[in-house]
Amino acid sequence: MKTKAATRKKPSVTKAATKASPKKLAPKRSPTVAARRADYGAPVDGFFAKQPAQLRAILDELRALIEDAAPDAAAALKWGMPFYTRGDQMMCALASFKSHVNLILPGPPGTYTDPDGRLDGDGKTGKHLKLRSVDELPRSTVRGWLRTAAARAKG
Repeated sequence: MKTKAATRKKPSVTKAATKASPKKLAPKRSPTVAARRADYGAPVDGFFAKQPAQLRAILDELRALIEDAAPDAAAALKWGMPFYTRGDQMMCALASFKSHVNLILPGPPGTYTDPDGRLDGDGKTGKHLKLRSVDELPRSTVRGWLRTAAARAKG
């Protein structure tokens, strides 16, 4: 003797129905937040002290230009690099790599005048100047960019 449950027909499932039905997802996990770097917010002097001589010379020149353009800018390490801010706005940052240094300048396209095409990057959120030696540093041009960055950061 068959029970009612056994005599019921199972609904047929079409391909269209399976495509439209939501997929079962794995249970949601709480997002993991990466721990802050130990050096986050630390003074920048340690960063400069650790650099090789060739890169340190470039970084020291850039640091002096930044301090000249915005003496009131605050400097602190973020993501292992010196970031310079005015108020709560980023003015610029310095990054050191194996064979070059980058001066990172934030801003939308057209923020920085660059007739010689020295700045790299797609320009959506900023550009950067890549330097391999102090001799490559266009001081007067960088001064202008830093003044623009300082004014932009001050708002």
